Amino acid sequence: MEKLNILWTNADETAFDKMVAMYARNAKINGWWQEITVLIWGSTAKLAAESELAKLRIRELLQVGVRVRACKACSDSLGATESLLAQGVDVQYLGEELTRILKEDEKLLTI
Repeated sequence: MEKLNILWTNADETAFDKMVAMYARNAKINGWWQEITVLIWGSTAKLAAESELAKLRIRELLQVGVRVRACKACSDSLGATESLLAQGVDVQYLGEELTRILKEDEKLLTI
């Protein structure tokens, strides 16, 4: 299966809008990858919870079938967990998942 994981760690709203969300959405719609997962990590959890633009883009990603997950440790420490869950984001501890992705040489794009 063609699978892409996008590790979003840059809390710049424009970087999310014009790279992460734009690429993930277009790649899913156009079938460039069969499965796409955006991993929200670090300070991006706060941006995803507070920015209206980020919320809109996350909603669009989920609507086209992109999986959006967030690091629970990060979102808890930044007070973002409730907002992310309300948006439909899968909030879990992701340290083991990221380690698996790396060890299994899955495609990982880091922004």
